[in-house]
Amino acid sequence: MRWSALSLVSLLGLASLPLWANAAQDYGVLIISRERLEVPTNCEIGIYIDDQLAGRLFQEQSLSFNLPAGNVGIRLKLLPGQAPGCLPGMLVPPAQQFTLKAGDVLKYRMALGKQGVYLKPAALGY
Repeated sequence: MRWSALSLVSLLGLASLPLWANAAQDYGVLIISRERLEVPTNCEIGIYIDDQLAGRLFQEQSLSFNLPAGNVGIRLKLLPGQAPGCLPGMLVPPAQQFTLKAGDVLKYRMALGKQGVYLKPAALGY
């Protein structure tokens, strides 16, 4: 009796191993960094993912997001804050489109161009 119970438990454990070992990741990681001084403002920058405010970044900060695989729109915008002169502009900046695959780890950093603040690819650095 003891032997059959032990063998049954071990068989059940082996039967569930392939399901656990083959579990696919269905999300990707997007890291957004403001570690460099490429955006010369002390204002807070809001990160909008698919037009929903998902995070806020000051200088020397970075955020990471676990996002489902597929297309995602990221928009960066100055947020009104306690620092003087931190009022959002009249125009809403266009969203950048990114495609994440399951298991991806992508890093972008903020930069300033003619159209405003945008994301450019960065090295992971680890």
